[in-house]
Amino acid sequence: MLPSAAPRASAGRFAGETAGGSADPMANLFEPPRYIAVEGPIRVGKSTLARIIAEKLHGQLLLEPEDNPFLDAFYEGRTGAAFQAQLAFLIRRFEQLQALDIGPNSRRVLVADYILEKDKIFANLNLADPELETYDRYYKLFRNQVPTPDLVIYLQASTEVLRKRLRKKNAAGERALNLDYMAEVNRAYEHFFFHYSASDLLVVNTSEIDFVEDSQDLRELLQRLSEPVHGTQYFLPLGGAEQTGP
Repeated sequence: MLPSAAPRASAGRFAGETAGGSADPMANLFEPPRYIAVEGPIRVGKSTLARIIAEKLHGQLLLEPEDNPFLDAFYEGRTGAAFQAQLAFLIRRFEQLQALDIGPNSRRVLVADYILEKDKIFANLNLADPELETYDRYYKLFRNQVPTPDLVIYLQASTEVLRKRLRKKNAAGERALNLDYMAEVNRAYEHFFFHYSASDLLVVNTSEIDFVEDSQDLRELLQRLSEPVHGTQYFLPLGGAEQTGP
């Protein structure tokens, strides 16, 4: 089972920052998360769900930057392209997250379709050890300067389901992705979130869920987001019992 997450301080705290104690009994009342991030592997539906949640909560939508001049070369397997593409993504994601106006007094709701840690997931998969050593220096510097979400929604799906969605989407830059690489990415995400404790975490298996076509699934998830998520919990629609981490 996934580990429980550490206490958080709305809205969005910075790496290394902990929630302070309070003698005020009102401080224990539930406060809905104001910084929500949706994460998961390729074609799991994180951007779609982030858009829906932002619209329903009248929040600001933050989509990760996709422009990367080295991405095509990476998909084509050119030497050195993986490091170039990864570092370019890291810089763009850092610049976007660092510019966010989030703090304890912020009342806006922000919904993002990524967290900075995803960059490290792909770096570990794609970079050679000497490249990763250089990358890590920049990653550690950047990570301490961006806020941590109040709540992360981790979307899961089987690799076969993700592959079917990839074929259906037929995005030009993703046609070169093979099943083995998608499976590797999926396993890396599972490993990462198994150990994740930076914020509260809601795990949603989307293999049998369609938030676009099935309005009942969406209503149940939105209702779940109006209730507290403590540590790591699992969303099971259609009357399923919800599970929690230890």
